[in-house]
Amino acid sequence: MDLGTGANLNGFLPFATNDPWRQNIANAPVDGNSGNLINFIGGSNLYANFGSGTYAGNIIGIPYTVVSGSPFVNITYNAYGDESDPGPMPIATSTIMEGYPNPGDGDRHALVLDRDNCWLYEIGGATPQGDGTWQAAAGAVWDMLNFNARPFRWTSTDAAGLPVFPGLVRYDEVAAGHIDHAIRVTLNRSRQAFVAPASHWAPNSSDPNAAPMGMRMRLKAGYDISAFPPQAKVILTALKNYGMIMADNGSNMFLIGAPDDRWDNNDLTSLKGVPASAFEVVQMGTVYTPSNVPTGSAPNITAFTADKTSVSAGTAVTLSWAADNATYYIVSPEIGPVRGNSVTVHPTTTTTYTLYATNQFDRSSKTITINVQ
Repeated sequence: MDLGTGANLNGFLPFATNDPWRQNIANAPVDGNSGNLINFIGGSNLYANFGSGTYAGNIIGIPYTVVSGSPFVNITYNAYGDESDPGPMPIATSTIMEGYPNPGDGDRHALVLDRDNCWLYEIGGATPQGDGTWQAAAGAVWDMLNFNARPFRWTSTDAAGLPVFPGLVRYDEVAAGHIDHAIRVTLNRSRQAFVAPASHWAPNSSDPNAAPMGMRMRLKAGYDISAFPPQAKVILTALKNYGMIMADNGSNMFLIGAPDDRWDNNDLTSLKGVPASAFEVVQMGTVYTPSNVPTGSAPNITAFTADKTSVSAGTAVTLSWAADNATYYIVSPEIGPVRGNSVTVHPTTTTTYTLYATNQFDRSSKTITINVQ
């Protein structure tokens, strides 16, 4: 991946090839209730909620930044901290967020990809604090080499509990002529339910035909896209092959992408000609509601040790751990997410390190203090 805001990923796709975001569903069966689900959306048409330049003085879309070796900073949560991944995260004060330069009271997403370690960091409701730290409503860390789902019923920076970045329409992939993943879409109304890959609901409708979070829609194979301009045609082809995943409440049929001055806004505007009726719902798996959400135990951390617990400032200390049924780990402060079962820290003052172990049901934690003499 290149570095910087809106960087070219040079063909890199996050998560494994069998991950839901990357599954080609062109030939998947249609859901038995597809007609009712689409009719409930109503007469809305597609809308590209991204583009070049600015609208009302702000960039159009959700930006992302690729970093290498950035300093890791602390994140303080003011809303969903109990369902958020703790810092540190490599998000600089200068990181461009959604709504830049005047984000106001919008969703204020900040998305950062760590090129060297293949972790994706996302915070929402984000506000830089001026001292290098950030405050946010919610935040999540995603392993781009191995999708780590949120615990059931946990939110993320999306109401569906999903990552935002994998579903963005990016200029570099459209310029390459193909999008090889599902696209993030918002709908006006949703019910108290979710389907994989979503893990969270945010209901605003009790109608049984309102979409569950995670619902996947596909542009019908027979819909003629031959007359659409080049950028729109690439996007519509992806909607036939990979579809779009309902990820948040919002304006009906709004596709989300990353801002880029190379977008042709007139080209993207042509998507408004595609009605919701041109789509069908792909057959859904288990629909989870309050009555059948899976439950289970949080990871069991059986050990969290250090090879030395009293050191001089800056001395390398190896922290090691063992846990049952954990899908990913975070060590805070200083380190962030970790693959494996050990990490080296270099405390400069007496520091209490916390190991967080998370699985699809919950999170556990354990601490150890390294005394600096």
